[in-house]
Amino acid sequence: MSHSLGVRQVQKQKTRQALLDAALGLLEEQSLSSLGLREVTRVVGVAPTAFYRHFKDMGELGVALVEEALGSLHVMVRAILAEQDGAEERIDRTVAVVQQHVRHHPLHIRFVARERHGGVRDVRLAIAGEMDRFAEEVAAALKSQPVSEGWCDDDVRMLAELYVDRLVTTAAALLDAEADDAEGADGVAGAGGAAGSEGAAERVVRVARRQLRLISIGRRHWREEGGGE
Repeated sequence: MSHSLGVRQVQKQKTRQALLDAALGLLEEQSLSSLGLREVTRVVGVAPTAFYRHFKDMGELGVALVEEALGSLHVMVRAILAEQDGAEERIDRTVAVVQQHVRHHPLHIRFVARERHGGVRDVRLAIAGEMDRFAEEVAAALKSQPVSEGWCDDDVRMLAELYVDRLVTTAAALLDAEADDAEGADGVAGAGGAAGSEGAAERVVRVARRQLRLISIGRRHWREEGGGE
């Protein structure tokens, strides 16, 4: 009996993941508010009623996609921030991690970028909640660094929110930039491009690093200028 239950549980998990994957693929070209569960179940090859064994509605499925999309990035960036190397090294590695994440999970990034201000309230709230948790984790890492000595919790949290906002904005910008680069490469294939010219993704990375360094410089002088008062 227990073996049968285990097999059914595995199959249920596979179907749930298939529904998530199908929805994510369909959401590449449309918003969640316009996506119907029948479209999703048709791709998976299950009856529409089977959807309700896994999600109460499309909003709940969207929330699960948010957790999938942002969960792994929390761990990676928090680990980098916890390292004790210099600020510039941390910035370079953090931007590189974000760029790698975009390349590996473009559909997740597009989903979050589109739905962050989209029409499904539960999903908007889930994204805001994940970003809030992200900021808490980054704030904890920043608080442990010597440069944060004497900072109040509110100021550390404000700094963390600046970093998080830049990283999420950078991820969305990289998604579009890498698509532009791919289109540009197709357009000049065989015709010879502009050697040494900066691609759209390279430009986004360069600007992101400069923005994060500017925040870092401001961090070092915040208390000196009385910003925490």
